[in-house]
Amino acid sequence: MLVLAAAAEAGNLPPIQTVFVIVMENHNWSDIQGSPSASYINGTLLPMASYCEQYYNPPGMHPSLPNYLWLETGTNFGITVNNPPSMDHQSTTNHLVKLLANAGISWRAYQEDIAAGYVPLDDTNNYAVRHDPFAYFDDVTGTNDYSNPYGIAHIRPYTDLAADLTNNNVARYNFITPNLIDDGHNAVAPDYDSIQQIDDWLAVQIPVIMQSSAYSNNGAIFITWDEGVEPDAPDGPIGMIVLSPLARGGGYTNNIYYTHSSCLRTMQEIFGVTPLLGDAANAADLSDLFNPFAVHIASINANGTIQLLVTGATAGKTNFVQTSTDLLHWQNVSTNLSPTTSFMANESCASNVAAQFYRVEQLP
Repeated sequence: MLVLAAAAEAGNLPPIQTVFVIVMENHNWSDIQGSPSASYINGTLLPMASYCEQYYNPPGMHPSLPNYLWLETGTNFGITVNNPPSMDHQSTTNHLVKLLANAGISWRAYQEDIAAGYVPLDDTNNYAVRHDPFAYFDDVTGTNDYSNPYGIAHIRPYTDLAADLTNNNVARYNFITPNLIDDGHNAVAPDYDSIQQIDDWLAVQIPVIMQSSAYSNNGAIFITWDEGVEPDAPDGPIGMIVLSPLARGGGYTNNIYYTHSSCLRTMQEIFGVTPLLGDAANAADLSDLFNPFAVHIASINANGTIQLLVTGATAGKTNFVQTSTDLLHWQNVSTNLSPTTSFMANESCASNVAAQFYRVEQLP
């Protein structure tokens, strides 16, 4: 029997092309929202963003390293301390960037305060390796090899990002870790205000990303924090702010319960990579923060033609409706320039396949 599944990048998310994930440190959402030290976040970002009121680190998950690993794998592998990769490196290939690589989807980590030419397996300047989850996976580092070409190519100095944006050379998945000062971990002179340090860094860096074609052409920025802090709320809520031309924006917020598993699931759905990793299989994705988008099977005709209804598209954009039997290899079945946010498309489906998936790719 032919089983049909309609998918927008395997979920209910719009056709996001490029992702930037930025992780800050050790603040509850109540520390940030409304804080006079976060004037850029509260005065500029939140009014144009979608954001969460109930986003948490996984229950009881502390300190930093387990949460960064969770964002990559949906688990902490039983790790509850901030050991370096030399002690807690992982041989598994069941993690996000490996799934992306297997699917031919580019990825890159930008780490502030490292230099080019080596895999950053140790703390350097104000770079903390515990905030760089990719340094803990043997398939990325060649098992703790400072000279591993793959690791060097994919874990890059943050100073590379501006040029990569200008040259339209960013990957589709970009993970950004500020240093220990800019991420709010260490409060420093002259003001010793870690929230202000976060705010100042974002005020400079977010416009650089938002002015790029990678962002304007259906990009998305996800800004979150690694973990909640004691004494008031050790697991949060912590912040999750989403900026995107495809997001609801305008200060939209919700009270849905999310954790880092939700962020991971969202990444997997955006890029259509499976299986869902660890606790991501149990989590709600972040699709509510975006304009509703879906591919529906409207009807199946007697001659085998399938009529699809696409909703939540961007009016005036060209959309390619694509089909796949394995979520890895896609082919165009219809091209539509829709004057509205919904349109119909027809496709003749082969009857000898076990499942047929559909998605939409939108041109800039």
